[in-house]
Parts: sequence; structure tokens; C-alpha cells
Amino acid sequence: MNISSAILHIAPARLAEAREALLALSGLEIHAESPEGKMVVVLEDDDLESAANKYVALHGVPGVATVAMVYQYSDDESVETEEVQA
Repeated sequence: MNISSAILHIAPARLAEAREALLALSGLEIHAESPEGKMVVVLEDDDLESAANKYVALHGVPGVATVAMVYQYSDDESVETEEVQA
């Protein structure tokens, strides 16, 4: 599991177009936006490769000028924990 957040700077004239394209990405939620074109998004993915590919895709969204990752958490759910036996 991978959870990350980013701040996007979007050309204000293309904010609606960018919002629509961003919401089409699976696992992406928009948490805040300003009329000046700043947007806070949270992404949730199954693995690091998928998350990295999504960050690359963010740069290709119409109107997006910059993408800055703010937070990233990764947890390998496939790791088994050992049980302590008494």
C-alpha cells in the first residue's frame, strides 16, 4: 500500500479541465483547491511502481505546471509477522 500527497500548481484558466482529468485517475482524491490554481491531492496505490507512474501522469495533465510531493507512506502488506511462541 502506498499513500502520498502532493500540491499541484495549475494554470487558473485550465483549473476545471485539470480537475476533470485528475478525478479520472483511480485512487486520487482532491482535498483542497484555490481559484489561483493550487490544489492538494492524495493518492492511494497498491505499490510503489503504480504510485510512481501516477506521479509521472500528473505532469501530463492539461494545465498542470508543477507537482510537488509533500508526503509519502509505504507499507509492504505482504510481509508476514512472526508469532512469538511462549
